[in-house]
Amino acid sequence: MDLPPVQTTAELRERSLPQHPKQDKKLEPAFNYGESHNEPSNPTEEKEKKTFGRTTDGTIPHTHDMVSQLLSPKHPKNWSDAFVLAILALHILALFALPSSLRVPVFATIFLFWRTCYNLGIGYLLRIQSNHRRLVFWAKKSGIFEDPDCGKLRHPILREIIKRELETKLPHDYEFEKAPIEYNTWLLFRRVVDLILLCDFVSYCLFAIACASRPADEGIIVAAARWLGGLALFGFNLWVKLDAHRVVKDYAWYWGDFFFLIDQELTFDGVFEMAPHPMYSVGYAGYYGISLMAASYTVLFISILAHAAQFAFLIFVENPHIEKIYNKPPPRRRLDSLQSGGEANRNSQDTPLLKNSPSLNALSFPSDVHNLIGIRNIDFFRVTDTFILLLLIYMFFLTALTPSTPFYQVFFVINAALWRMWYSVGIGFILNRQSEKKWWTRHFLKFGESTEEAWRQWKGLYHMSMIMSHASFIASSWKMYTVPHDWGYGLTLLKHVLGIMLVTLQAWTAFSIYDSLGEFGWFFGDFFFVHAPKLTYSGIYRYLNNPERVIGLAGIWGAVLITGSIPIFLLALMSHIFTLASIQFVERPHMQKLYGRNLRREAGLVRSLRRSLPPPLKQWQGNVDKVLGEAADFFEDFIESARPKFAAGVDLFVKDTTKFFNQYPARISLMKLAPDLAGFNPSDYSLEIEGTAISALAASGKEMEEKVEVGISMDSPNGYRTLMFEYGTPIKVKWSAPHNHSRKDWIGLYMVVDNPSRVVTRVASAGRWTAVCPVEYDSSTADEGIWLSDVPLSTTESSQDGENHHVYGEVIFSGDKLWWTQGVFEFRYHHDGNHSVMSISLPFEVRIPRFNEDDAQVDTTGSIQCAVEKALLPVVRNCFDRDPEIAPQTSDEFFGSLVERDGKYAKRVVFAVHQMFGIEFAPGVVQADGTVKKLAWRICNAKKVLHVSFRSNIHPNDTKLIFTQHAML
Repeated sequence: MDLPPVQTTAELRERSLPQHPKQDKKLEPAFNYGESHNEPSNPTEEKEKKTFGRTTDGTIPHTHDMVSQLLSPKHPKNWSDAFVLAILALHILALFALPSSLRVPVFATIFLFWRTCYNLGIGYLLRIQSNHRRLVFWAKKSGIFEDPDCGKLRHPILREIIKRELETKLPHDYEFEKAPIEYNTWLLFRRVVDLILLCDFVSYCLFAIACASRPADEGIIVAAARWLGGLALFGFNLWVKLDAHRVVKDYAWYWGDFFFLIDQELTFDGVFEMAPHPMYSVGYAGYYGISLMAASYTVLFISILAHAAQFAFLIFVENPHIEKIYNKPPPRRRLDSLQSGGEANRNSQDTPLLKNSPSLNALSFPSDVHNLIGIRNIDFFRVTDTFILLLLIYMFFLTALTPSTPFYQVFFVINAALWRMWYSVGIGFILNRQSEKKWWTRHFLKFGESTEEAWRQWKGLYHMSMIMSHASFIASSWKMYTVPHDWGYGLTLLKHVLGIMLVTLQAWTAFSIYDSLGEFGWFFGDFFFVHAPKLTYSGIYRYLNNPERVIGLAGIWGAVLITGSIPIFLLALMSHIFTLASIQFVERPHMQKLYGRNLRREAGLVRSLRRSLPPPLKQWQGNVDKVLGEAADFFEDFIESARPKFAAGVDLFVKDTTKFFNQYPARISLMKLAPDLAGFNPSDYSLEIEGTAISALAASGKEMEEKVEVGISMDSPNGYRTLMFEYGTPIKVKWSAPHNHSRKDWIGLYMVVDNPSRVVTRVASAGRWTAVCPVEYDSSTADEGIWLSDVPLSTTESSQDGENHHVYGEVIFSGDKLWWTQGVFEFRYHHDGNHSVMSISLPFEVRIPRFNEDDAQVDTTGSIQCAVEKALLPVVRNCFDRDPEIAPQTSDEFFGSLVERDGKYAKRVVFAVHQMFGIEFAPGVVQADGTVKKLAWRICNAKKVLHVSFRSNIHPNDTKLIFTQHAML
């Protein structure tokens, strides 16, 4: 069952919800326009309860849910309601009008059409609204909400229709002319959503009815169980939707935060404490309940497809918006605050540092640069990854090349059992000893190794054990599996479908756990590193204390369903028991010792279930909990007394190849000249550019030879000097054009070698363009950088006859609109939204000067680290767009938190470091170091370790030296 999703605000929902969001500088103070979300019981209450909305100039009135405003006789109806009801009636009539042979394919097509309109159509509209505010822009451009007296009204009839429709639905506290345009756009968007979602749900139910049948030879008991189970799932689905709407109201139900924010404190309970993304996870239980009642595999497969499409909608539409709006980067770390607070530097190392290294505090957390988990982190220069790959290849060929005879079946089952015993018992024993005695760390310290080395070795051992435990279980399941001869026999197909779903659930659980804990928590980092006990519950742990207990092992029971094998069942049972024992006797005591009373007794799911129980069951449950608690305490005391006796006896980072696509765009746009070029003379257009000139060092000496290789001389025959700008600095472009130029003209930035034609641009701008006039393109990025527009030139500058025929403007290219590489570039002025070139700027070069040790100032210790810091700081600031929130002012100042979240900044820095010093780092090193001073020390250290002279004439591209943080120490 699919009603409008609630997830958008429900994830403000789970993440850092701003209680009082920082007011955008373009927003004006909200005025009290109306009441929202809570139905007042009397007029006095209505006056007091108001919700302030952060729109351009107003707040939001009260709205009603989709079903009540459409079907309830208490609410007024309008023509749009009649249209929606008529469409639904046509769907129902089609079920009876169509012949039985056409019902299934027709309604399958209709449902898939509406599902596509939902996930793809609404998803596209929400995405462009989130990224570019395009729906609001279209509303402004069309003028459908403008006052007739302003003179901007373009569609008066359409405006009157919309006004009548909206005021009919909101008769009390809504005025069409006074409502903010964001709110009016949202109301109009809601009507489209109502049509799509209602048709989506109704067409699915009609499709299920068309496919419904009763299996042959089905007994009464089985049929009753099937219907009871289906009704229970459908009822649960209905409760999820109703409870979700109770919590988040219409604002989040209709994705209101894509249009405006609300200034009120939001609390989420009920279904939002039971499961992550409840509207898209457990909120689709009704689909499977209907499939069960219909007894149709066709309905089941369509339901799975629709559910998967909904998760895609969540991943590609809602989650990016949630991250952008509600998960703002934390404030920049301040060096003085860290020192005063006594907090240890996360990125420091406890290995011996060189004499010229910066002062680093004691290690509290391990380095998070060279992680193990994930395909992107695979590095075959690392022994662990290579060894695991060889083991997997060995296991694959051993499984594929041996027959499935009883001997080999027993062999593989025993092999899987041994790996599972080692993974649970052996690893559990090591963790227990590490928790009690620091046994693992002491071993490495005994030989003069560091805590970091002990951590790396432990991660390798645990990772290898986990991979081989899963791989051996999969191999044994394959040996015990037999392909069915008849998929339609009994429950064969259903078992396979459920088994695959359980495997998918375990995989999702593993991803969610890693997303919540990170590399540190995944490998039990708090067993190895001392840090301030601070326990937070986020992600999947908001709903479950130990997801590994049940859903974390769902996949092994899925294998049991698929294979139908008793040995696999026993192997799965053993795996589950060992996992529960490891949690109970290894993890729980350590967590109790570390966090004490801060441990949560009940997770969100348990609290929600307790609250939903009737009073008699609550009392009975309390008695049962008391008995179980006493029994558990007795059992723990017994185990604690017996524990001493029991214990006595038992990523080479792959280089980012996308930069080549940025340098050489592969998509070619072939455009013909605009037909309206007549009357426009290219000589009336001009472009002038200004930027931060590069230092004299790059334009002299040894740099002269390299410049000749490029083919551009320092001084042209015309007498002008080729412009050379610093890497990453903003470039101002001043343009002039006739006063009647097209307002859709635009300026793009290109490499000189990419465009052989001076008349038409034949390559895509790849986002490096800016409009010359604001609010002409349906994209907010098109207006970024517009500084001045259509300013009349003085008569002396404009023409000789004293008439003003020309205008000028200024745009600034910065950030993502620049080419983050070296080369020779030019700006092109294009006519009327096409690729006809009216003017081309002088070519200019962007380059990064090589660091020269001869000119570097040496400090009293003989080190040039201070000189490296001085040369590196302005480059880093340019790479961070000179944004005061993330760009450091000094070499000691920490980078902003956005650097860790968005990898593009680190990639810019490592490219610059490569060109300046001939050393190539992984982007994670920049994020881990966090300051220019540490990065400069790392560069100096790398040079010393590798014995690479600063005076070397080797080109950076000939020296492929890729480092991660731990390789430097």
